[in-house]
Amino acid sequence: MNNLSLTAQYINTLGAFCGVRDVDELSQSALQQKYGFHQADVMVLFGGSILCGGDVLAQAIQRQGAKKYILVGGAGHTTETLRRRMHAECPDIETDGRSEAEIFEAYLEARYQVKADALETESTNCGNNITYFLRLIDEKHIPCRSVIFMQDATMQRRMAATLHRYRKEIQVINYAAYQAEVIADQGKLTYAKPIWGMWDMKRYVSLLLGEIVRLRDDENGYGPHGKNFIAHIDIPENVWNAFEALKTEHVDWIREADPAFASKK
Repeated sequence: MNNLSLTAQYINTLGAFCGVRDVDELSQSALQQKYGFHQADVMVLFGGSILCGGDVLAQAIQRQGAKKYILVGGAGHTTETLRRRMHAECPDIETDGRSEAEIFEAYLEARYQVKADALETESTNCGNNITYFLRLIDEKHIPCRSVIFMQDATMQRRMAATLHRYRKEIQVINYAAYQAEVIADQGKLTYAKPIWGMWDMKRYVSLLLGEIVRLRDDENGYGPHGKNFIAHIDIPENVWNAFEALKTEHVDWIREADPAFASKK
């Protein structure tokens, strides 16, 4: 295996770990088979997702995978990219100054003629994505014993761990917005299949590397032994080894947290 193919394998190892899907598809039959119920109480699309998340949510709405649907997202480190790409793909959708939740709501209405049941438009990061979501369902008295979480694949595992930090009793069903496979082709890294709105390769790898830094439960991470933002996560040895190998190659690609989007005290 050449070096570039090995790099692709490392990226895919991190991608599979971060971008967890607990069911093969968002259908009533898949939920019934695995969890014993045909609908989750709530499904959430977080605005950090790339564009294709809107299509996946619309399909879940059409299949009635949940009783209520919520869009969560104000403005954070991915928002300007979402605004730019959505407007480029759908020029009739105005995105300037709009929150992530509002942008995805406009897309759902324009393309699928469906709407979410509620929007959260103030959150700025994964932490308050969760706390503001919980505040919203409490204020609106929305029952939530089970929830389908859909986020950008790079951040999917962290979203569930953040909820577990606050509400361990809620059943989380992870369904990352996409599953990307990276391959080495003609001397460069590329995606095996096109994904609508996908990050450029450097950005994707940067997000994955940054996630492992956050997920590890040590003094520098987000777990109970660090910043205590998320529940404890065990990182398998193969994932850690892939991270270390990629970090050695691309130490300058690790995404640092942007203080501009930190939760307000």
